[in-house]
Amino acid sequence: MRRITLIAFVTFLTTPAVHAQVTIEVSKITCDQYLGFSVADPRDINIWLSGYYHGQQGSTAFDPQRLKEMADKLQRACFLNENSKLPVIQVIKKILG
Repeated sequence: MRRITLIAFVTFLTTPAVHAQVTIEVSKITCDQYLGFSVADPRDINIWLSGYYHGQQGSTAFDPQRLKEMADKLQRACFLNENSKLPVIQVIKKILG
């Protein structure tokens, strides 16, 4: 009996943890959520936004410096009270013109 318990315990410890997959609707992330890290890390959101807009333009080029500049602009725009409840995707559209 002890051996079965020991085997079960070792099996339990060596079984990899299962992580639930989470899907996020990026178009609904507000500036407050973006700045507060409440949905995801802002860096991850920035990368997604960059890919989204580059995909719309048919561009496969990646410019890390441009990504950083746009992320900084988005962060500054989100700090403004008038933008705090707006979706990030709407604010970035304002920035891009």
